[in-house]
Amino acid sequence: MSYNIYHNLQIKTPAKMVFDAVSQPVHLDNWWTLKSSGNPELHSEYNLNFTDTYNWFCKVSKVTPNKSFHFKMTDADKDWNPTTFGFDLESNENGTMLKFSHVNWQNADDHFKHSSFCWAILLNGLKNYLEKGIVIPFKERN
Repeated sequence: MSYNIYHNLQIKTPAKMVFDAVSQPVHLDNWWTLKSSGNPELHSEYNLNFTDTYNWFCKVSKVTPNKSFHFKMTDADKDWNPTTFGFDLESNENGTMLKFSHVNWQNADDHFKHSSFCWAILLNGLKNYLEKGIVIPFKERN
């Protein structure tokens, strides 16, 4: 059995802006990572650096420009390693519906629950980044 995290949110910007914000390191660093690297291409490796202790790696497992972007974890905390997370985008009259998923968790333990909460906070930060240009300094993203 595996466990999954899902969050949907409406973002009042075009899908291309949302896609760029979840796939390009220059944007990821403004709402999620301390520093990141990678290219939004299938099988490309990304480095997601949060601290020296949390220096994670993943590969792009799905990419459809302006529609879908997913990562498969390859080197992270043991709870995260078997997981895949991603962003599916649907354009609508109000901008873009972002459908987030983080799937294949092996346990619904405290780390899973904490990660679900953190994703909700981070996705709200993504929304504020895209709609209002707000960049929360990394040290304040808890």
